[in-house]
Amino acid sequence: MPKITIDKDKCKGCLLCVSVCPQGAIVINEELNLRGIKPVKFKSEGKCVGCALCALICPDCCIEVYK
Repeated sequence: MPKITIDKDKCKGCLLCVSVCPQGAIVINEELNLRGIKPVKFKSEGKCVGCALCALICPDCCIEVYK
């Protein structure tokens, strides 16, 4: 099972990762980050297949995927 980390304080909420996730496992977090933006979070890591599309599309390198 892949291990995914998201740097929520670095996230600018562009939602590119949400649009590219084939499993629909990434959603908007209701809590604000240090920038005052709602970052993304994984709603279920069990759904993640480790494709790393989210990490590849993230313009700020906030997501890391470990297989």
